[in-house]
Amino acid sequence: MISKHSHEQSERGEGVEVVQNEPYDDPEHGSGQFTEKRIYLNNKLPSWARAVVPKIFYVTEKAWNYYPYTITEYTCSFLPKFSIHIESKYEDNKGSNDNIFSSEPKEEETEVCTVDIAYDEIPERHYKDS
Repeated sequence: MISKHSHEQSERGEGVEVVQNEPYDDPEHGSGQFTEKRIYLNNKLPSWARAVVPKIFYVTEKAWNYYPYTITEYTCSFLPKFSIHIESKYEDNKGSNDNIFSSEPKEEETEVCTVDIAYDEIPERHYKDS
């Protein structure tokens, strides 16, 4: 599904470029898959932003998938010091675990998002019957 959406959004130098996609072994999480993608977004920016952002503007997504645990990092070619680090873990427990990573609280700001893939409403613009 992600691949199909990426292909639909890729045209004339825009969209998603897969830079790396290979098996990866981690001493803590075991074997998994590492993927690095560049997402070119210049045509998606408002005109005022295009005036100040270089023509070669992309977001890099690096993902380490050790299902049910994943790590995803986003960086921006235009703002190299800005990054987003997301750790995800999937559990079959109806959201009853308040500390899914079983770790001590961290000093940086964290946000817990509960997603119900069965019953959460999906806006029509994000869904295609086909």
